[in-house]
Amino acid sequence: MKNRAIFLDRDDTLIEDPGYINHPSQVKLLPHVCEALIDLRQMGYKLVIVTNQSAVARGIVTEDGLEEIHQRLIGLLRHEGASIDRIYYCPYHPNGIIPEYRKDSDLRKPNPGMLLSAAQEMEIDLEASWMLGNSYRDIAAGMRAGCKTILITSAEKPAQRTATDPIPFKKAVNIREAVNIVKTYDQHSRFVETASEQEIQLPEPEAEPIAVSAGPDMEQNRFQRNHERRRGLGLMIPDTPIISRESQPFETAAFVEEESNQQEPSETVQGDRIEQLLEEMVRHLKGMHRESMFHEFSILKALAGVVQVIVIFCLVWSLWFLLDPQARISSVHTLIGYAAVLQLMVIAFYMMRDRK
Repeated sequence: MKNRAIFLDRDDTLIEDPGYINHPSQVKLLPHVCEALIDLRQMGYKLVIVTNQSAVARGIVTEDGLEEIHQRLIGLLRHEGASIDRIYYCPYHPNGIIPEYRKDSDLRKPNPGMLLSAAQEMEIDLEASWMLGNSYRDIAAGMRAGCKTILITSAEKPAQRTATDPIPFKKAVNIREAVNIVKTYDQHSRFVETASEQEIQLPEPEAEPIAVSAGPDMEQNRFQRNHERRRGLGLMIPDTPIISRESQPFETAAFVEEESNQQEPSETVQGDRIEQLLEEMVRHLKGMHRESMFHEFSILKALAGVVQVIVIFCLVWSLWFLLDPQARISSVHTLIGYAAVLQLMVIAFYMMRDRK
């Protein structure tokens, strides 16, 4: 049996991307990466990094330097209990300044070369695998290799799609949500497979020979036993009085045929309802997840805070005037009046924000 794998882009998927990384000290893991990799490992996936590294062709870093960077990444993951099975990188670029690396390559994403090489060397089933990345190059490489794809696009660095870019299978705001998508898909697939196996392996009731000399009582008992056997197997059978085949041959045959016809639509409807319920739960959890991660910035709330500070300043200033024997009482009244008006403005701003 072949392995399943999660192919992962490196920069802005696992680690921060300040530009072209050329020193191990620049390697910084993104939030929740270690937890995500541990979850994927427990789900039975191989973890493979596939990354374009044109910095080698551009002369920014050597392959030895790139190896040190990747060792630093492996060490940070290992410190948190996570691990990677293998790292594939493409050092080539057609516009590179190093002649050795100045060329195009099938390994460079959006080409699927790195994924295909990993599949051959690690015995990976590409159809059962996923490609996770933050650019449409990653999505194109995954689709060309035959994988399911997830585009990780955040509000800070949204992926820009052109007309020729493929549409990803799913989208996620970070790697944690991507793991939840994979987990939900696997659970749904196992549920469908289990339901199919149970339907296929469902034993049929053994047919009992009908004696030619059987009378009405014997025939009715035989039909009742079959009816109870079906009910014991969990089949959907309406509570209908047992009818003797000899007394009502045509009605009984029609009743048995109607039972068999009603069974399959009932199971199909139940399967559709369960599938719809799972999808609705995923959408609900995803909405809760997104709401917990992002909060809408309110200009009215910020403005109300500024005005509230001015109100406090006016009240303090009026208290200072009261303590000064040479100050005019009219100045105190003026400051208190300003404070009251501004406080009403603060209340109005908060009411407008809540209404919005």
